[in-house]
Amino acid sequence: MSSSKPAPADKALNRGGFNLEAIKLGGWKYPAFWLALGLVLIGGFVPVITGTNTWRETMFLILMAVSLASSLNIILGYTGYVSFGHIVFFGLGGYVGFYLIAVHGWSLWLAAPVGGLAAGILALLLGKAILHLRGAYFALATIGINEAVRTFVNNFDLFGGPVGLELNFLVYKDYGGPAAMQWSTYWAVFGLTLIIVVLSYGIKFSRFGLGLLAIREDEEAAMVMGVRTPSAKTWAYVLSAIVPGMLGVIFFFRNSSIAPPEAFRLHRSIEFIVMVMLGGQGTVLGPLVGATTYEALRSFLLTSPLFKDLQLAFAGLLLLLIVLFVPTGIVGWLRSRFRSLWRILE
Repeated sequence: MSSSKPAPADKALNRGGFNLEAIKLGGWKYPAFWLALGLVLIGGFVPVITGTNTWRETMFLILMAVSLASSLNIILGYTGYVSFGHIVFFGLGGYVGFYLIAVHGWSLWLAAPVGGLAAGILALLLGKAILHLRGAYFALATIGINEAVRTFVNNFDLFGGPVGLELNFLVYKDYGGPAAMQWSTYWAVFGLTLIIVVLSYGIKFSRFGLGLLAIREDEEAAMVMGVRTPSAKTWAYVLSAIVPGMLGVIFFFRNSSIAPPEAFRLHRSIEFIVMVMLGGQGTVLGPLVGATTYEALRSFLLTSPLFKDLQLAFAGLLLLLIVLFVPTGIVGWLRSRFRSLWRILE
């Protein structure tokens, strides 16, 4: 008689609040996927409905935050590796793409994928070197990598050194002028946000994603169950890096300049972690909810005369409160309080 006793990795996943059978059956049937996609679509078309540039700029920042948080969620939420250096992919990808546009006259639409590829290659090389570390050692290594890359770029004359690079505004004529370029880059970020949401859901409900969740809960048990943990972790790291690299190219092209302090801001990595944990790490909706909520709070703080210099203090306080009182984030808290939302909030 066959035993129905769950294997160690299955136990780990069930302890973490995941419906293992639902994962095996396929997540595309779940309303949570369509809810996430619908929210992004509605938010993306708000500037068109309102017809105001203010909403376009607001939604640009929110969509970019959602993309960055969702990409970080692949390595942080699914795999359980806390990376404080996620901004390095945004910065390096941005530099590679910006250099190709500013110096070699490449089109944004060619330079952005190359920037993403450069970020992916960096993640592949780094993953081979540091993903054998765990916990605080991995986190510290990612901080060191960000500072090392920032220092390298700061002394790399090809990328303009500490001054960075700037675009000639005549470049924007090929995109219909500065006003049209603002809309073109907005739609590009909107498209990337849709892609990362679909990718995030696809990964989670795939055999590969199941392996990542097993690694997060118990890496030794995952190895026993046959998960090739070094390979799985490395590819998760690579996938989490590509979209930030492309976003970096689009963002700095839009701003017409790039410099090391803006490209490798360590505190932005901390903010991405806050976004993921605020919404709910390991869920698809979590980064979307967390990024939107945090960006709204951040916008309020930056425009408030009283709190404008306390933005990072609030971010640190918020992270502390999440860890102490709501470790599963907003989505996780709602799922635990209202079981009827289990299939909707994922």
